Amino acid sequence: MQTRRRFVITGALASATSALGESRSAKAAASERIRIGIMGAGGRALALIQSFAANPNIEIVGIAEVDSSRLPAGLEAAKKHQITSIRPEADFRRLIDDRSIDALVIGTPDHWHAIPTILACQAGKDVYVEKPDAHNIVEGQAMVKAMRKHGRIVQLGSQHRSTTRLQSAIDYVSAGHLGRCLVAKAWESTRQGPIGFPKDEAVPKEVDYDMWLGPAPKRPFNRNRFHSRWRWFFDYGTGDLGNDGVHRLDMALALLDAAAGAQREPTLGLPRTISAGGGKWYFDDAQEFADTLQITYSFGHGRLSKILTYEMRIWAPYKYLGEPEGAAVFGDRGYIVIGNNDWVAYGQGGQELARGSGDSSEIPHVQNFVDCIKSRNKPNCDLETIGHVASVLCHTGNIASRVGRTLTLDPETEQFINDGEANELRGRTSYRAPWLLPDV
Repeated sequence: MQTRRRFVITGALASATSALGESRSAKAAASERIRIGIMGAGGRALALIQSFAANPNIEIVGIAEVDSSRLPAGLEAAKKHQITSIRPEADFRRLIDDRSIDALVIGTPDHWHAIPTILACQAGKDVYVEKPDAHNIVEGQAMVKAMRKHGRIVQLGSQHRSTTRLQSAIDYVSAGHLGRCLVAKAWESTRQGPIGFPKDEAVPKEVDYDMWLGPAPKRPFNRNRFHSRWRWFFDYGTGDLGNDGVHRLDMALALLDAAAGAQREPTLGLPRTISAGGGKWYFDDAQEFADTLQITYSFGHGRLSKILTYEMRIWAPYKYLGEPEGAAVFGDRGYIVIGNNDWVAYGQGGQELARGSGDSSEIPHVQNFVDCIKSRNKPNCDLETIGHVASVLCHTGNIASRVGRTLTLDPETEQFINDGEANELRGRTSYRAPWLLPDV
């Protein structure tokens, strides 16, 4: 029997503590700093402002926000870590047009990921963009094409890829301890509440609502379709599958690929077939995406086949396999379960074989982005090879759920075979002028 090993992960915590403790005077020399612009000042963007501002190698030049009531908090968070002034902007294009800015950080809703990323790449800027990569598959493909064409670094904000927690789990699985792995699972079982049916209302005076809508269809203002809750609507978001599920699917992919590598088998790539069951069965409210899902992704052929399943129960007030949201990979010698704070490997008799811990801070992910801007190496969540793949899983799972049948995917074109209805959902049917998807 293998000797039990314990992994104690301290690197991410130490890095986070060190970076957040940096004072203004600890910033690198001005000539050595990477100058960035940030899209968004609230929600996820506010957390990114804090993490980027804390990095001694970063200087935030400007923050673009369409809701002026959110700007003060974002500017204040940045000013805690740098002396130089920060320019507030209402239009992100001013940041892209500024030739002194090296990189764009995008912390916006999903429907505002693709256009700024492509424009920034065309302007010679590197990009850090939140997950999933885009609102839909077609936009994600265009982002990858722009990144390739212009030779840019694009880091997707799946920060788990840079944590020592996930990296140590990958190392453990890569050593072959689980044996041959054929099945993986990812899940969300953290209870979320209903959003009700609020009425349309006047646009708040501090909001540039036309800019917020961007390429999405023109609709009356409704707080359910705005801050935080936009993710539940087809026009702007990708549901909880693209909100939290992308992290769990990406962790499952990373570990299943590591297990395949240990057996000298090919990496998974994109799935061959996708099937989904479920729907909006629990919450009686305005949400458009499913709250209950079971998705099966099939990879490979014959003896090289693998299965990844995703389960969504966002009404469940309890854990699954010890984690409210997580991933697991199952082999013929053992299995591993990973959550947001630790991972545990179990043997054939259910005994604990190994354990690792560490938080989910994006501080190391930001540092990896900084390092790759300087080195021009691929980042830990490179858009083309990692981020887009996980995002396609989210998009295809949502599409399979909406059409209600098994889909067969061509991994080269990322189109569905002989299914016109599903292919129409790969992209947006129309873009609201002037916000057209840029030609790449």
